[in-house]
Order: sequence, then structure tokens, then C-alpha cells
Amino acid sequence: MANVRDRIKMSSEEVDAFLHERQTMSIATIGPDGRPHVVAMWYGFLEDGAPAFETYRKSQKVLNLRRDPRMTCLIEDGNRYENLRGVELIGTGTILEDQEPLRTIARSLFERYETGFGPDQGEEYINFMVAKRVAVRIDIDDVVSWNHAKIAG
Repeated sequence: MANVRDRIKMSSEEVDAFLHERQTMSIATIGPDGRPHVVAMWYGFLEDGAPAFETYRKSQKVLNLRRDPRMTCLIEDGNRYENLRGVELIGTGTILEDQEPLRTIARSLFERYETGFGPDQGEEYINFMVAKRVAVRIDIDDVVSWNHAKIAG
């Protein structure tokens, strides 16, 4: 008989579907003093499907990743025990300074989230986002997932 951990684990298809919902990702990098630095970010996807986010090139998370590329990301939702779901992505962050991946992430964010820009302002939004920013690709080494609805009842 499978243990509870095995029963609540999402399949790779379920993980992919969950990640493509409109969620906020908590991103943990390692600060200069060795403590976790955790921030919440919107995220999107690169052309190859890898999750990624954009941020200022001088942000603390970028400084941390330049020093130590290890990172852990958490995407979760649910407001009752029986509907808690989440995915933890354990891996490394690759900083992408080229404009094209950054524009891809900007377009992905524009499509996924309420940015405050209207549909006719897409390029204006993208041009705004790419100034002084970099993209960070999340290269996944391991995935941990849970969906408590699988044990409900």
C-alpha cells in the first residue's frame, strides 16, 4: 500500500498543468551571509517551456545567483487542508542577459497576469520590462509536489 506522500504526489502532467495556472512563485536564493533570501515573483516560460522570471539586473536575487546559482522555488495554492496543492522546484538559476529571452518572458507575463496594461499596449509593456532587467531561467534538478485533494474523504 502506498504511503500518503506517494498518494498526494502529482504526475508530471499534473505538475505541468499546475505550473501553467496563474500563480505566484516564491523564489529562494542564498544571500551573502548564507541565509535564504525569499521573494515572491510572477513567472512565465521560455520558448523551450522552461520556467523563468524577469527581474532587475542589480536585484539581490541576481547578485545571489551570480555568487551561487542554487535556488528553490515554491508555487502553492489552497486555503483549506483538503485542497492544498503545491510544487517545489529545486535547481539552479541561469541569468540570461540577451534581449530575446527577456522579451519572451515579458510576453509570457503579459499573457498570464493582470499587468495594468491593456491588450493594445503589449509592446509598450514589453519595452518597459526589458530596460535594466535580466531573465532568470530555472534549470530544474528535482520536483516535489503535493495535491491533498487526492486523499480527501
